[in-house]
Amino acid sequence: MTTALDNNLSTTHVAGKASDRVEPARRIVHQTRGLQHGPITRLMSPSDLGQALKPFVFLDLFGSAGDSTLGGIPMHPHSGIATVTYLLEGEISYADTTGKQGVLPSGGVEWMMAGGGVWHTGAPTARQRTEGFQLWVALPPALENAPAQSLYLSPNDVQQVGPASVLIGAYGGASSPIPSPSSMNYLALRLKAGQSWRYEPPQGHSLAWVAASSGNVFVQAKLSAGELAIFEESNAAIDLRAEGDAVFVLGSASKHRHELVMGRYSVHTSQEALRQGESGIRRIGKRLRG
Repeated sequence: MTTALDNNLSTTHVAGKASDRVEPARRIVHQTRGLQHGPITRLMSPSDLGQALKPFVFLDLFGSAGDSTLGGIPMHPHSGIATVTYLLEGEISYADTTGKQGVLPSGGVEWMMAGGGVWHTGAPTARQRTEGFQLWVALPPALENAPAQSLYLSPNDVQQVGPASVLIGAYGGASSPIPSPSSMNYLALRLKAGQSWRYEPPQGHSLAWVAASSGNVFVQAKLSAGELAIFEESNAAIDLRAEGDAVFVLGSASKHRHELVMGRYSVHTSQEALRQGESGIRRIGKRLRG
């Protein structure tokens, strides 16, 4: 993990519109390359960077060519969190114990609020390139053991503001139909070579990070595919500029002021809440086994 260089951008855009006023941008305090395991790059876990970025507690970048090792994900459980899967390329079949099943296309979003227990599965539908991000969001006490809910967005359901797709939250007049469990934004961005963009976070979003999928993006230092940058805690803007075409995701939020109590597939705010969530997982698993 390295400290980034302080090198503010000189040309910015605000919510996709040009701005002549340049204010100091938020500085990077940590930059790291994720750990790669086959076609999956682990960028954040609840036991490491998730502690600093909660409610964002886990982030995987997954990708493959059609003949690589990315296969189906067996049916598995979660509790206490919401998982957010954003598909950049390819398509994935899905099924979950809320009764939903179907195919998530490129540009689609899967929102799975596990609450008090859910099981789900997914797999590429064909031997083609498949790429995307999966994010875990820690839930507040009122929702961490609530009934599970799932929502699947088609690309047409995802609103745009300039080069940004609003996956969670609201920004620049665009908003997501996903019911955010706390004050947060999660955006996917595609910048053309040389394009600059400025993100003005909502008031109170003191936490922010960026993770790259392809190309290079400059945020005071170069961020390449498979890397994640964490910004200083403030409410300052974030300036971004692409070197070549670049694809990346950005998250900002107010702090999750609760402990992260972890099980194998779960993250809760207390040991008692974890016991309750894991009990719900076991009940559903027993039902699945018939």
